[in-house]
Amino acid sequence: MKFSTYFKDWLYGQDGYYTQYRTIGKGGDFYTAVSTSKFFGGAIAQKAIQTIQSGFLPSNTAIVEVGAHHGYLLADMIEFIYTLQPQLLDTLTFAIVERFPHLQEQQKKYFKDSFGDAVKLVHYNDISEIKLDSALIVANEIFDAFEAELIYTTQDGVRKNVVVNEHQLTFEPCSDSFLNALCDKYGIRQGEIALGYEIFAQTLAHNIKKFEFITFDYGEKYPRNDFSIRIYHKHKVFPLFQEELKLDELFGKSDLTYDVNFMHLIDSFNEAKIKNVSYQTQLKALVEFGIIELLEILKEKAGESVYLREVQKVKTLLEPTGMGDRFKVAVFRKEPHA
Repeated sequence: MKFSTYFKDWLYGQDGYYTQYRTIGKGGDFYTAVSTSKFFGGAIAQKAIQTIQSGFLPSNTAIVEVGAHHGYLLADMIEFIYTLQPQLLDTLTFAIVERFPHLQEQQKKYFKDSFGDAVKLVHYNDISEIKLDSALIVANEIFDAFEAELIYTTQDGVRKNVVVNEHQLTFEPCSDSFLNALCDKYGIRQGEIALGYEIFAQTLAHNIKKFEFITFDYGEKYPRNDFSIRIYHKHKVFPLFQEELKLDELFGKSDLTYDVNFMHLIDSFNEAKIKNVSYQTQLKALVEFGIIELLEILKEKAGESVYLREVQKVKTLLEPTGMGDRFKVAVFRKEPHA
């Protein structure tokens, strides 16, 4: 089978990794920015407020998260909006795009426990269901989970892609014109090519008249020309091509991911007439969004000891040698006339 099919089955098939509820953080397979500090969501909330106050989005816009897992990020954003601009909760609407019913139920329960009836949460099964005049859309680590094909070019210039038979990886000559075109466009000799970025961007552009889209993921603006695809299992990282790996034992029981080629993502949005207004490291983006100012407010309101504990968590988000530089943030905007 094609590797993209194997990838999809691994994560989203009948017994796929994301079809079950997975703990994120110390008890799971990996950490995310959301599990590190509530101030990650707080900084994005501050950015949302800035976007509304600038006049780009109205005060009755929708705040939409794509791929929310437990719902922590959107809930953190709501808590900070309540703290910073509580009147906005009277006009904003909140939604999550989530394909799995059991995760929708987890999210509904978490929001009910957190906010009672004060916040109404709308669910969409897919972005194709969204029909809105305006929205601020947030996506944390979703593009590294899009299906992908793996490409390898031999020393004599023969381009091959990975196929899978009974959990064994082999290379066959690549005859797919779409993959070959992307390899030529981005100079990819070896690595991952994501599938679906173009359709995702076109669907958003078609369904929402005006929006700001903010996404966080690990990767670079240009392909690294090496395989980044890897498996996360109980906080250990295994390269997919590690010889002693038994893929049949890890299949569906561990996370499978790869670095995002942000140039491919940006081009896909640009082709859908969605403008890329910024691309930077997570460190720069969160500081620009106002995370330092939020910590100062915490210090003033809660005292030194609480402040210092939270600073240690936020440092993990900002460290130049860690998440701060490893993760990138792209912000896109679509105008009604675009």
